[in-house]
Amino acid sequence: MSDVAPAIELKGISKAFGPVQANKDISIRVMPGTIHGIIGENGAGKSTLMSILYGFYKADKGEVFIHGKRTAIPDSQAAIAAGIGMVFQHFKLVENFTVLENVILGAEDGRLLRPSLAKARKELKRLAEDYGLNVDPDAVIEEIGVGMQQRVEILKALYRQADILILDEPTGVLTPAEANQLFRILDRLRAEGKTIVLITHKLREIMEITDTVSVMRRGQMTATVKTAETSPEQLAELMVGRKVLLRVDKAPAKPGAVVLDVQGLNVTDEKGVQRLKDVSLSIRAGEILGIAGVAGNGQSELLEVLGGMTRATGRITLNGEEIDLTGRHSDGQSRRARGIAHVPEDRQREGLIMDFFAWENVAFGYHRDPAYRRGVLMDNAALQEDTARKMEKFDVRPPNPWLTAKNFSGGNQQKIVVAREIERNPTLLLVGQPTRGVDIGAIEFIHNQIVALRDQGAAVLLVSVELDEILSLSDRIAVMFDGKIMGERLPGQTDAGELGLLMAGMNGRAA
Repeated sequence: MSDVAPAIELKGISKAFGPVQANKDISIRVMPGTIHGIIGENGAGKSTLMSILYGFYKADKGEVFIHGKRTAIPDSQAAIAAGIGMVFQHFKLVENFTVLENVILGAEDGRLLRPSLAKARKELKRLAEDYGLNVDPDAVIEEIGVGMQQRVEILKALYRQADILILDEPTGVLTPAEANQLFRILDRLRAEGKTIVLITHKLREIMEITDTVSVMRRGQMTATVKTAETSPEQLAELMVGRKVLLRVDKAPAKPGAVVLDVQGLNVTDEKGVQRLKDVSLSIRAGEILGIAGVAGNGQSELLEVLGGMTRATGRITLNGEEIDLTGRHSDGQSRRARGIAHVPEDRQREGLIMDFFAWENVAFGYHRDPAYRRGVLMDNAALQEDTARKMEKFDVRPPNPWLTAKNFSGGNQQKIVVAREIERNPTLLLVGQPTRGVDIGAIEFIHNQIVALRDQGAAVLLVSVELDEILSLSDRIAVMFDGKIMGERLPGQTDAGELGLLMAGMNGRAA
């Protein structure tokens, strides 16, 4: 095997953005027909390195070799010509186009579209059969789920004859079942001789699917090891530079009085589809209620109603006082005034304004706070000072209140949102997908902050598609399916198998 040229070899790659050195003298070899994982904390430089390989960025210095040949990759067209395809964390699809139209976009055979579509349809059928990538070619992107959209991105790369496939955080938006299906597809691609580079922060995925793993920390490559010869604990320490607890370390809950009581909650969307069906639950002070379920089964609507983003019928009380569900006091501002904080599921759409500074984002929803005001005006200096304090406490990198939200990595964006909400010392914390797209060190930190808030007496409603997170963080678990609560379980008296059955609409107890 030693005389076989690497599919990818990077030598001495460096890249700086102003004063920030994103990649420092990185060298890496990826052998053909393997799945090579690249892990590291948010901001470690993983995506920058792969963006150089795909031609999105130009390295300040260093060389790229593809199958043993020195290759210049000035842009993504050159990368595609070299047989490289990339599936981004946030998909690059035209939402009102069909699957077929997205696959051929930019790869048409001349001016006449009909022959291109006919050829693509035939090739798509072959690819689907070869790799288990079954997708309806005539389905419109906005009408299919994220798991199917990801298959379209893989099909796009294969249609362009990629034999090297880069996947950036591919399971960040997938359910556990969709992630398992993706792994089966990647396994088949590897068996067919394709080379796959998998960027992820999820150690379980690395151990399950990769042959080799490279670890990055603060822009440098710290280690490359055979996956079979390492462990999650060793990888976590290489990533973060210290030992990391892979399970939540928390004392048993000491529940107090009921903080949130929900009775008979119903929501019907603008299309007339009932999203919540007679949902009832309660949360006490000092406990975390986890809501498990496959995305799209009502969890999002539950968070939106409680956070004042969606109107509903039913009855909700907070510390015994009824909450307005339909009137002028049913908005988010009124919820915050009552002591409800909300970390939304989608930080970029609902938690931040990406073109605004970090200090402006920290003010969102709390701009009427007397601490941030000087008469009728905002006290910007006080707000900037408060943001700097929160950034230091929550280890936001870089700790610069004057950076816009879009200039932080996903994990650091999440820390800004979590810091803004948790530091209000809320009575009730609503938190959706708290660690989606977040690295192992930040996951540990965010989990500890949520537990600390619980221990101070707050009630916490946690929504997550990560069953490991639900099982390790929650004091009680409720499972949602098709807008209904299927049942409640205690973490120590259930497992992923039983919860999975409940998530599929079954009673959760195998025969």
